[in-house]
Amino acid sequence: MSPLLSLLCLAALTAAKPLPHAPSRSLVPRACSTANGSALIPATTQLPDPFHFLDSTPAKTKDDFICRQQEISTLMQANELGTKPPKPDQFNATFSGNALTITTGANGKSITFTPTITYPTSGTAPYPAIIGIDGISIPLPPGVATITLNVDDLALQNDQSSRGVGKFYQLYGTDAPAGAMSAWAWGVSRVIDALEMLPNANINPERLGVSGCSRDGKGALVAGALDDRIALTIPQESGSGGAGCWRLSDYELSQGIVTQTASEIVQENVWFGPAFNQFANSSVDVLPFDHHLLASLVAPRGLFVIENSDYVWLGAWPTYGCMKAAHTSYEALGVPHKMGFWELGGHSHCAFPSQQQPALFAFINRFLLDQPNQNTTVFSTDANATSSFTIPGTWANWTVPKLT
Repeated sequence: MSPLLSLLCLAALTAAKPLPHAPSRSLVPRACSTANGSALIPATTQLPDPFHFLDSTPAKTKDDFICRQQEISTLMQANELGTKPPKPDQFNATFSGNALTITTGANGKSITFTPTITYPTSGTAPYPAIIGIDGISIPLPPGVATITLNVDDLALQNDQSSRGVGKFYQLYGTDAPAGAMSAWAWGVSRVIDALEMLPNANINPERLGVSGCSRDGKGALVAGALDDRIALTIPQESGSGGAGCWRLSDYELSQGIVTQTASEIVQENVWFGPAFNQFANSSVDVLPFDHHLLASLVAPRGLFVIENSDYVWLGAWPTYGCMKAAHTSYEALGVPHKMGFWELGGHSHCAFPSQQQPALFAFINRFLLDQPNQNTTVFSTDANATSSFTIPGTWANWTVPKLT
């Protein structure tokens, strides 16, 4: 190990304390050491290994992997997403007329926002529901409700001038480290808090999903990664900054394929925290994570990633490779069927193709409607991507353990 890497690894662990990411309820947590959020690694174009801690210790058990997830979450919130605050001490929610009215306070200030619920015309209450980041662009099987969260109300996302604008920043300050997507994820968590205290809303808080398309798909993945109460995460056509890995997008652009990269995305909008700018504008290769590790935070909960191979900007190969790397976390946990990926062209952006409906419904039926025998084994792309990404290989030089 190089002296630089040794120093980085020694600095990476500090005294144990609670972390911002709760491990999945499907696993049994134990006390974990906390990563130094500012830790970096020597520059590498390879995707970081999901199964080794910053100090090079291997994750051998499912308990170890919980701690590795917490380390990843700390690093990603510190250097890319911005910190998602916990539930404020001041919190109240009411339900009336198909709307949740959520009032919460911090730092001597308070805000109110009002997500709306659309109930199914069939099924049995309390209903499972999908929380839509600005609504959803996917069909739903019978019996599933939709909860629409207006995320612009919480954190505006027009362009760079939107930094610090929205109710979230009224509460935590215009210089809060959270990017817009962390703010949206905070809002999703407050919706779940409200549902847990309001049985009269007739929504089952144990059967919740989250979805969105394009920029809202990026936000859905972040929300699912940062709250383990979400049973199913469905990012749709999220592309770079969502299901795509930064390192792979950079390579794609270097080959003359005009795919969105980190350096472009931070000029476009404020989805990520301001701390990410220095890496996006220089090199993401020193970051001890990439977006395969963001998706790994969802494991072993349900994850169905939907992409569109027709839109070069989204990055067909970077999303395929990134999610193939993410799938190894599910493989190591012995639940490969709980994560699916389907990249399909031949349709407009965010226009859900009917060919994918059986797979989508299988995931929703399994994770939200409690039908465990549904077939959710799917990993497919119609792009020319399958032959150029293998594990272990050029981009992911690690093997998949069997966590015990």
